Amino acid sequence: MLTCSYFSQGKCRSCNWLEQPVEQQLTNKSSQLATLLEGLNVEQFLSPVSGHESAFRNKAKMVVMGAAHEPVLGIVGPDGSPVSLCDCPLYPQDMQALLHRLEKFVQQAGIPPYRIDKSKGELKFILLTRAQHSGEYLLRFVLRSHNAIERIERTLPQLLADWPQIKVVSVNIQPVHMARLEGDEEIFLTEATRLEEVFNGVPLFIRPKSFFQTNPVVAAGLYRTARDWVAELKPSRVWDLFCGVGGFGLHCASKEVDVTGIEIEAEAIACAKLSAEALGLDNLSFSALDSTGFAQGLDATEVPDVIIVNPPRRGIGELLCQSLSAFAPRAIVYSSCNPVTLAKDLKQIEGYEIKRVQLFDMFPHTEHAEVLVLLLRRDSER
Repeated sequence: MLTCSYFSQGKCRSCNWLEQPVEQQLTNKSSQLATLLEGLNVEQFLSPVSGHESAFRNKAKMVVMGAAHEPVLGIVGPDGSPVSLCDCPLYPQDMQALLHRLEKFVQQAGIPPYRIDKSKGELKFILLTRAQHSGEYLLRFVLRSHNAIERIERTLPQLLADWPQIKVVSVNIQPVHMARLEGDEEIFLTEATRLEEVFNGVPLFIRPKSFFQTNPVVAAGLYRTARDWVAELKPSRVWDLFCGVGGFGLHCASKEVDVTGIEIEAEAIACAKLSAEALGLDNLSFSALDSTGFAQGLDATEVPDVIIVNPPRRGIGELLCQSLSAFAPRAIVYSSCNPVTLAKDLKQIEGYEIKRVQLFDMFPHTEHAEVLVLLLRRDSER
């Protein structure tokens, strides 16, 4: 069982299931999922997929606190005091070391941390993303204004000399006086603007504002499973809605399968197009559109064999459930990070049988889980 000094000392309770052995966590998550799906006819619950207990997380979202001469990267503790999370055991050791180095960087650059209570200071957050296949990093500084950019630029060369694994550095400007993570303006301080990751031989690109799974080992298993399920159906056309950087669609693509990916975030679509180019496939199409609006704007003659949906926590919602029911593709593959909204959506999709459900433990030591579901149209061939 994972031990964590932050948890044992009551400084951080983010991993609220940490006192349970991982096997018990999986049992409890599976039981909760089964309860949520009661009343739905699920043909097969597959065994949960899990990864590492520690050092599995590829992204750190650190609040910057303290003072310029003594910065703290972490969270606000239960008593309101700053808690450094640089040694969080969810991060690989090299990532922990870099977070400590970034505390020193803030001190050397003399950047005052932002204080919500006084509306003073500049540096709000440091966001760090690690590519598992290479150990390279994307580093973002979230600032209140442009005033501290010069300090970052002056101190950055030494940081990059010490840590050549840092490939992308950017500044995000968030002037709003609230806990919102990022603003609209992104300023790159390196020539490189994206970080490459590779899952199952598929190149994926991460840009500052594009969503990316935080548990690479389990994410690779999730994409691999979706690819295998779709391959069994032998489709000629696939839609990947809420596609992000294209993980599902790119895994399911081939010279025989046309893929259309839809995602509202333009940066994510730019990454997906880069991946398609790297794979040498010209039968993939990615567009920056609203997924629900896209589906509502098409007619039945344009419906593919398989539709993949991977929505945010709110789920796909009533309108898209109605569209999917009306379009009636042969199969729907639904990947959800919120079993509660997943269950709600499944109850609103009509005309389908739930063939398989599988839980992926993307978020160990918490109640959260990723779930993959395969639905087949009732009149389709088995």
